[in-house]
Amino acid sequence: MSTGTHTGSGTGSGPGGTYAPRPGAAPVGRMIAAQAALETRMLLRNGEQLLLTVIIPALLLVLFSTVDIIDTGADKAVDFLAPGVLALSVMSTAFTGQAIATGFERRYGVLKRLGASPLPRWALMTAKTLSVLVTEVLQVALVTVIALALGWSPHGNPLSVFVLLVLGTAAFSGLGLLMAGTLKAEATLAAANLVFLLLLVGGGVIVPLAKFPDAVRSVLELLPISALSDGLRAVLQDGAALPWGDALTLAVWAVLGLGTAARFFRWE
Repeated sequence: MSTGTHTGSGTGSGPGGTYAPRPGAAPVGRMIAAQAALETRMLLRNGEQLLLTVIIPALLLVLFSTVDIIDTGADKAVDFLAPGVLALSVMSTAFTGQAIATGFERRYGVLKRLGASPLPRWALMTAKTLSVLVTEVLQVALVTVIALALGWSPHGNPLSVFVLLVLGTAAFSGLGLLMAGTLKAEATLAAANLVFLLLLVGGGVIVPLAKFPDAVRSVLELLPISALSDGLRAVLQDGAALPWGDALTLAVWAVLGLGTAARFFRWE
């Protein structure tokens, strides 16, 4: 009979043993991927957000391309409108839709529960931004198909378009999260929709900025929607290389928006 003490090397709960699976938080990258997948599923299941982010931009593109309402200054209205509607799609998803959804998640205590998890605040914002990018792929595909059917003739480098869309997404995502993380849900709902309507008219999406007075235009050109729509138009309509001025404007908005949101975002 053995009188020694056996210490196993397998799983166990005693001193010197190991736990399987080992308790603790998953790697941050895995948490971000899981949260981004969840955010994307929730976004695609929300009919109201799909109306705002997909249907409205598509209807505006068809309406203003086929009915002579506004003089865009282009040979074909769709050549001017398509880049602007792409910018509007980014804003509707990354800013308006995300701000409203996140605001009500905060109100209903969803974010409070996430705040008690190992998911850092910046990782939540990263996951939401990645979810927005996935949705935007669907939007860009839809708008492109409709615009081509209407006779759109795009030019330029697709890589420049991609860079502008990513910068625009980061800028609007930061602003949307800042609004949702600091205001009440009802205030976020009203403010996000109001900003959407104002920037639809004054952001160079449908109405050319050249139609505004010089003093007003100089202010409007600094807005992220104006930088994104003008940048996309410079590439897709005029065949220009990456417009560094517009890209810089978007980058500044992205840094300010995401940085401020990370600093002042409240879980409840």
